[in-house]
Amino acid sequence: MLRERSDMDRHTRWHDIKKKFDADPRYRAVESSNYREEYFQDYMRIMKEEKRKQREQKDREREKEREKERERDRDRDRDRDRKSDRKRGRSDRSRSRSRDRDRERNEKDKGKDREKEKDKEREKDKEREKDKDKDKRKDEEAEKDKDKEKNGDSKRKHDESDEEGEHHDDEDGPTNSEDDEAERLQKEREKQLRAEQSIREREKEVQRTLAGHLRDRDKEREHHKRDEAIGHFNALLTDLVRNPDLTWKEVKRQLRKDSRWELIETLDRDDREKIFNEHIDTLMKRKREKFREMLDELSTLELTSSWKDIKKLIKDDPRYLKYNNSDKCEREFRDYIKDKTLAAKTALRELLLECKLITHKSSEIVNENPNHLKDIQDILKNDKRYLILDHMEEERITIIVNYLEELHKRGPPPPPTASESTRRNK
Repeated sequence: MLRERSDMDRHTRWHDIKKKFDADPRYRAVESSNYREEYFQDYMRIMKEEKRKQREQKDREREKEREKERERDRDRDRDRDRKSDRKRGRSDRSRSRSRDRDRERNEKDKGKDREKEKDKEREKDKEREKDKDKDKRKDEEAEKDKDKEKNGDSKRKHDESDEEGEHHDDEDGPTNSEDDEAERLQKEREKQLRAEQSIREREKEVQRTLAGHLRDRDKEREHHKRDEAIGHFNALLTDLVRNPDLTWKEVKRQLRKDSRWELIETLDRDDREKIFNEHIDTLMKRKREKFREMLDELSTLELTSSWKDIKKLIKDDPRYLKYNNSDKCEREFRDYIKDKTLAAKTALRELLLECKLITHKSSEIVNENPNHLKDIQDILKNDKRYLILDHMEEERITIIVNYLEELHKRGPPPPPTASESTRRNK
């Protein structure tokens, strides 16, 4: 519903926009105005977060474009510098080679002039040995020609090697620089990709954390709403349901007429019935406790009393009148007598435990002399806990005999200092 509104932005305020949602059923589905405002504030935070992410994405894209533009400018500057360096290097090398050639030509010309002078001097000095001089000159000229040819070849090879070396240097230089530049760009791209990947992972983590918080808050809100509905339902049952004999179907018709029924519609059918049964059990427990308090107050009530006699005594008591059915009252009375009988038997065992005449040898003495059992009974008659079971003479004797046999099986009791000596031995 909030996303469908085109007139909302991250600066919109709740009190300015909430009037526009009154006609929308999705707005009315949220009961509490506090919850509506919380949902709106959560949506505003999500919008601000999305706007911030879009702004950061645009900044990153602009930064990438600026970085690419600067990279292109640097590439153009490097290409321009390389071209100018090549031109300058070629011109310098051509000038140096021309100067070397001129120097070699001058040296050759000077050498020729000196050789001509020497030849003239030799002709003057060695006129008499013309044949030998001619042979010598021929040999010397041949050697000179060979030397010139060798020098020329070596110079040519040297020049060619220089040119090839310069050519290779010109080729290797740009290649190496281009490889370095490509490697640097690759590293920068990898670094940027890692940074973007880290940002995306962080955004996912933030979204997961935020989603977890929202889920926890929704669960807590649902739990709070359920507790409120249970509280309203218990209050409704306390006010309207005071008779534990009513069934759920009978009570449900009555509860639907109350305006508070709308507050518990969020509860499931099973939850309502379960809470109702617990309420009925509580009412039954209270009524049973009140009924037993009433029976405890009767001084004439004994374990041998009959329901007819007791019913005459309690017929006007409001605690009895709460039971609409006499059969239920009679069952409750019989359960009360059973509980009292069990309590009397337990009290008799406590009395036997207190009687000092009874020892672990009493069972053997009774077997040898039955009158010893009468002696024990004569002592026990002085206590009400023995007399209350007069109507159960046989069962009372059975309880006494069983207790004597139990003591006989246990054997003599340990001396008072047995536990202390045992502890010291350990």
